[in-house]
Amino acid sequence: MPVFAANLSMMFNEWSFLDRFDAAAAAGFTAVEYLFPYEAPPEAIAERLARNGLQQALFNLPPGDWDAGERGIAALAGRFDQMKADVERALEYAEATGAKRLHLMAGLADPADAAATTAYRRSANYAAERLADKGLDLLIEPINGRNMPGYFLNDFGTAERVISDLGLANLKLQFDIYHRQIIHGDVTMALRRLMPITGHIQIASVPSRHEPDGGELNYPYLFEEIDRLGYSGFVGCEYTPRGSTRDGLGWFKPFARN
Repeated sequence: MPVFAANLSMMFNEWSFLDRFDAAAAAGFTAVEYLFPYEAPPEAIAERLARNGLQQALFNLPPGDWDAGERGIAALAGRFDQMKADVERALEYAEATGAKRLHLMAGLADPADAAATTAYRRSANYAAERLADKGLDLLIEPINGRNMPGYFLNDFGTAERVISDLGLANLKLQFDIYHRQIIHGDVTMALRRLMPITGHIQIASVPSRHEPDGGELNYPYLFEEIDRLGYSGFVGCEYTPRGSTRDGLGWFKPFARN
Protein backbone atom coordinates (compact mmCIF):
# COMPACT_ATOMS: atom_id res chain seq x y z
CA MET A 1 0.00 0.00 0.00
CA PRO A 2 1.43 3.41 -0.92
CA VAL A 3 2.67 5.60 1.92
CA PHE A 4 1.19 9.02 1.19
CA ALA A 5 2.95 12.24 2.21
CA ALA A 6 0.84 15.36 2.62
CA ASN A 7 2.35 18.29 0.77
CA LEU A 8 2.19 21.06 3.35
CA SER A 9 2.87 23.81 0.83
CA MET A 10 -0.38 23.02 -0.97
CA MET A 11 -2.52 21.20 1.59
CA PHE A 12 -3.73 22.29 5.05
CA ASN A 13 -3.28 25.96 4.16
CA GLU A 14 -6.04 26.69 6.65
CA TRP A 15 -3.27 26.49 9.27
CA SER A 16 0.08 28.23 9.69
CA PHE A 17 3.04 26.27 8.34
CA LEU A 18 4.12 24.60 11.58
CA ASP A 19 0.54 23.83 12.60
CA ARG A 20 0.04 21.99 9.31
CA PHE A 21 2.17 19.15 10.68
CA ASP A 22 -0.35 18.66 13.50
CA ALA A 23 -3.27 18.87 11.07
CA ALA A 24 -1.76 16.33 8.68
CA ALA A 25 -1.14 13.86 11.47
CA ALA A 26 -4.67 14.34 12.81
CA ALA A 27 -5.98 13.54 9.31
CA GLY A 28 -4.11 10.22 9.32
CA PHE A 29 -0.95 11.01 7.36
CA THR A 30 2.30 9.40 8.48
CA ALA A 31 4.59 11.50 6.26
CA VAL A 32 4.85 15.03 4.93
CA GLU A 33 6.66 16.96 2.24
CA TYR A 34 6.69 20.61 1.20
CA LEU A 35 8.44 22.89 -1.24
CA PHE A 36 10.70 24.83 1.11
CA PRO A 37 11.30 24.77 4.87
CA TYR A 38 13.68 27.70 5.11
CA GLU A 39 11.46 30.28 6.79
CA ALA A 40 11.12 28.05 9.87
CA PRO A 41 14.02 26.98 12.11
CA PRO A 42 15.08 23.38 11.47
CA GLU A 43 14.69 22.48 15.13
CA ALA A 44 11.07 23.72 15.09
CA ILE A 45 10.26 21.47 12.16
CA ALA A 46 12.03 18.55 13.79
CA GLU A 47 9.93 19.06 16.94
CA ARG A 48 6.67 18.97 14.97
CA LEU A 49 7.73 15.83 13.14
CA ALA A 50 8.64 14.07 16.37
CA ARG A 51 5.53 15.26 18.22
CA ASN A 52 3.27 13.85 15.52
CA GLY A 53 5.19 10.70 14.59
CA LEU A 54 5.67 11.95 11.04
CA GLN A 55 8.39 11.11 8.54
CA GLN A 56 9.92 13.81 6.36
CA ALA A 57 9.58 12.53 2.81
CA LEU A 58 11.07 15.33 0.72
CA PHE A 59 11.77 19.02 0.30
CA ASN A 60 13.46 21.21 -2.31
CA LEU A 61 16.84 22.83 -2.20
CA PRO A 62 16.60 26.65 -2.11
CA PRO A 63 15.19 27.94 -5.43
CA GLY A 64 16.96 31.27 -5.75
CA ASP A 65 14.75 34.36 -5.47
CA TRP A 66 11.30 32.75 -5.63
CA ASP A 67 9.42 36.01 -5.11
CA ALA A 68 11.28 37.54 -8.07
CA GLY A 69 10.24 34.62 -10.28
CA GLU A 70 13.23 32.30 -10.04
CA ARG A 71 12.39 28.60 -9.99
CA GLY A 72 15.77 27.11 -9.15
CA ILE A 73 19.27 28.05 -10.26
CA ALA A 74 20.92 24.76 -11.24
CA ALA A 75 20.77 25.54 -14.98
CA LEU A 76 21.75 29.18 -14.60
CA ALA A 77 25.32 29.83 -15.68
CA GLY A 78 27.21 31.87 -13.13
CA ARG A 79 25.20 30.68 -10.11
CA PHE A 80 27.27 27.59 -9.25
CA ASP A 81 28.78 29.01 -6.07
CA GLN A 82 25.34 29.97 -4.79
CA MET A 83 24.06 26.51 -5.62
CA LYS A 84 26.89 24.99 -3.56
CA ALA A 85 25.98 27.17 -0.59
CA ASP A 86 22.33 26.23 -1.01
CA VAL A 87 23.24 22.55 -0.80
CA GLU A 88 24.87 23.14 2.57
CA ARG A 89 21.84 25.02 3.82
CA ALA A 90 19.52 22.22 2.71
CA LEU A 91 21.72 19.63 4.41
CA GLU A 92 21.23 21.40 7.73
CA TYR A 93 17.48 20.90 7.39
CA ALA A 94 17.88 17.33 6.14
CA GLU A 95 19.92 16.44 9.20
CA ALA A 96 17.39 18.00 11.56
CA THR A 97 14.33 16.46 9.91
CA GLY A 98 15.68 13.07 8.87
CA ALA A 99 14.87 13.68 5.20
CA LYS A 100 16.60 11.18 2.91
CA ARG A 101 15.90 12.86 -0.41
CA LEU A 102 16.12 16.43 -1.71
CA HIS A 103 14.92 17.89 -5.00
CA LEU A 104 17.16 20.15 -7.10
CA MET A 105 15.13 22.65 -9.12
CA ALA A 106 16.60 23.41 -12.55
CA GLY A 107 15.38 26.97 -13.06
CA LEU A 108 14.09 28.93 -16.03
CA ALA A 109 16.38 28.48 -19.03
CA ASP A 110 16.23 27.35 -22.64
CA PRO A 111 16.73 23.55 -22.80
CA ALA A 112 18.54 24.05 -26.12
CA ASP A 113 21.09 26.44 -24.57
CA ALA A 114 24.44 24.66 -24.30
CA ALA A 115 25.56 26.84 -21.39
CA ALA A 116 22.41 26.02 -19.43
CA THR A 117 22.85 22.31 -20.13
CA THR A 118 26.45 22.41 -18.96
CA ALA A 119 25.51 24.35 -15.83
CA TYR A 120 22.65 21.99 -15.00
CA ARG A 121 24.70 18.83 -15.33
CA ARG A 122 27.53 20.35 -13.31
CA SER A 123 25.10 21.34 -10.57
CA ALA A 124 23.36 17.95 -10.51
CA ASN A 125 26.67 16.13 -10.40
CA TYR A 126 28.02 18.27 -7.56
CA ALA A 127 24.82 18.16 -5.51
CA ALA A 128 24.40 14.41 -5.90
CA GLU A 129 28.00 13.73 -4.86
CA ARG A 130 27.67 16.06 -1.86
CA LEU A 131 24.42 14.40 -0.77
CA ALA A 132 25.97 10.98 -1.22
CA ASP A 133 28.48 11.93 1.49
CA LYS A 134 25.48 12.13 3.84
CA GLY A 135 23.68 9.05 2.55
CA LEU A 136 20.97 11.07 0.80
CA ASP A 137 19.38 10.91 -2.65
CA LEU A 138 19.17 13.85 -5.06
CA LEU A 139 16.03 14.03 -7.17
CA ILE A 140 15.38 15.81 -10.45
CA GLU A 141 11.85 16.44 -11.71
CA PRO A 142 10.50 17.28 -15.16
CA ILE A 143 7.86 20.02 -14.83
CA ASN A 144 5.30 20.82 -17.51
CA GLY A 145 5.46 24.12 -19.35
CA ARG A 146 1.80 24.96 -18.76
CA ASN A 147 2.30 25.31 -15.02
CA MET A 148 5.86 26.59 -15.18
CA PRO A 149 6.59 28.21 -18.56
CA GLY A 150 10.26 28.26 -19.48
CA TYR A 151 11.38 25.61 -17.01
CA PHE A 152 14.62 24.02 -18.16
CA LEU A 153 13.84 20.39 -17.30
CA ASN A 154 10.54 19.91 -19.10
CA ASP A 155 11.00 16.42 -20.57
CA PHE A 156 11.21 12.97 -18.96
CA GLY A 157 13.60 11.73 -21.63
CA THR A 158 16.05 14.49 -20.78
CA ALA A 159 15.88 13.62 -17.08
CA GLU A 160 16.48 9.98 -17.88
CA ARG A 161 19.55 10.84 -19.97
CA VAL A 162 21.00 13.07 -17.26
CA ILE A 163 20.64 10.28 -14.70
CA SER A 164 22.15 7.73 -17.06
CA ASP A 165 25.01 9.93 -18.24
CA LEU A 166 26.08 11.06 -14.77
CA GLY A 167 25.91 7.48 -13.49
CA LEU A 168 25.50 8.37 -9.81
CA ALA A 169 23.64 5.81 -7.73
CA ASN A 170 21.90 8.44 -5.60
CA LEU A 171 20.69 10.62 -8.50
CA LYS A 172 17.08 9.66 -9.13
CA LEU A 173 13.87 10.71 -10.85
CA GLN A 174 11.07 12.53 -9.10
CA PHE A 175 8.14 11.04 -11.04
CA ASP A 176 5.26 13.48 -10.75
CA ILE A 177 2.31 11.72 -12.38
CA TYR A 178 0.48 15.02 -12.94
CA HIS A 179 3.42 16.49 -14.87
CA ARG A 180 4.00 13.22 -16.76
CA GLN A 181 0.41 13.10 -18.01
CA ILE A 182 0.52 16.69 -19.24
CA ILE A 183 3.95 16.41 -20.88
CA HIS A 184 3.81 12.95 -22.41
CA GLY A 185 0.87 10.83 -21.21
CA ASP A 186 1.43 7.05 -21.18
CA VAL A 187 1.74 7.08 -17.39
CA THR A 188 1.50 3.36 -16.67
CA MET A 189 4.11 2.29 -19.20
CA ALA A 190 6.40 5.08 -18.06
CA LEU A 191 6.08 3.94 -14.44
CA ARG A 192 6.99 0.41 -15.48
CA ARG A 193 10.02 1.51 -17.48
CA LEU A 194 11.31 4.22 -15.16
CA MET A 195 10.65 2.63 -11.78
CA PRO A 196 14.30 1.47 -11.41
CA ILE A 197 15.46 5.11 -11.39
CA THR A 198 12.48 6.58 -9.54
CA GLY A 199 13.13 7.92 -6.04
CA HIS A 200 9.84 9.69 -5.35
CA ILE A 201 6.32 9.83 -6.82
CA GLN A 202 3.82 12.69 -6.67
CA ILE A 203 0.15 12.84 -7.57
CA ALA A 204 -2.70 15.21 -8.47
CA SER A 205 -5.73 15.06 -10.71
CA VAL A 206 -5.37 16.11 -14.34
CA PRO A 207 -6.06 18.74 -15.58
CA SER A 208 -7.29 20.50 -12.42
CA ARG A 209 -4.46 19.56 -10.01
CA HIS A 210 -6.96 18.80 -7.27
CA GLU A 211 -7.54 15.65 -5.22
CA PRO A 212 -6.71 12.38 -7.04
CA ASP A 213 -10.34 11.27 -7.19
CA GLY A 214 -11.41 12.63 -10.55
CA GLY A 215 -10.18 13.95 -13.85
CA GLU A 216 -8.68 11.94 -16.66
CA LEU A 217 -6.49 9.56 -14.64
CA ASN A 218 -7.61 6.38 -12.88
CA TYR A 219 -5.70 6.74 -9.64
CA PRO A 220 -7.01 3.60 -7.92
CA TYR A 221 -5.55 1.65 -10.83
CA LEU A 222 -2.28 3.58 -10.64
CA PHE A 223 -1.98 3.00 -6.88
CA GLU A 224 -2.35 -0.74 -7.48
CA GLU A 225 0.24 -0.55 -10.26
CA ILE A 226 2.70 1.28 -8.01
CA ASP A 227 2.28 -1.50 -5.44
CA ARG A 228 2.63 -4.17 -8.11
CA LEU A 229 5.91 -2.63 -9.25
CA GLY A 230 7.29 -2.97 -5.74
CA TYR A 231 7.74 0.76 -5.08
CA SER A 232 8.52 1.27 -1.39
CA GLY A 233 9.03 5.05 -1.31
CA PHE A 234 6.62 7.86 -0.56
CA VAL A 235 3.81 9.17 -2.75
CA GLY A 236 3.58 12.93 -2.33
CA CYS A 237 0.14 14.54 -2.47
CA GLU A 238 1.13 17.67 -4.37
CA TYR A 239 -2.34 18.95 -5.12
CA THR A 240 -4.47 22.00 -4.38
CA PRO A 241 -7.65 21.04 -2.52
CA ARG A 242 -10.93 22.01 -4.18
CA GLY A 243 -12.18 23.43 -0.90
CA SER A 244 -11.04 22.74 2.64
CA THR A 245 -8.29 20.16 2.88
CA ARG A 246 -10.19 17.94 5.31
CA ASP A 247 -13.36 17.92 3.22
CA GLY A 248 -11.40 16.60 0.24
CA LEU A 249 -9.78 13.63 1.99
CA GLY A 250 -12.44 11.05 1.19
CA TRP A 251 -10.07 9.43 -1.31
CA PHE A 252 -7.46 9.04 1.45
CA LYS A 253 -9.61 7.32 4.09
CA PRO A 254 -8.60 3.75 3.09
CA PHE A 255 -4.93 4.72 3.54
CA ALA A 256 -5.14 6.84 6.70
CA ARG A 257 -3.41 5.97 9.95
CA ASN A 258 -6.00 4.92 12.53
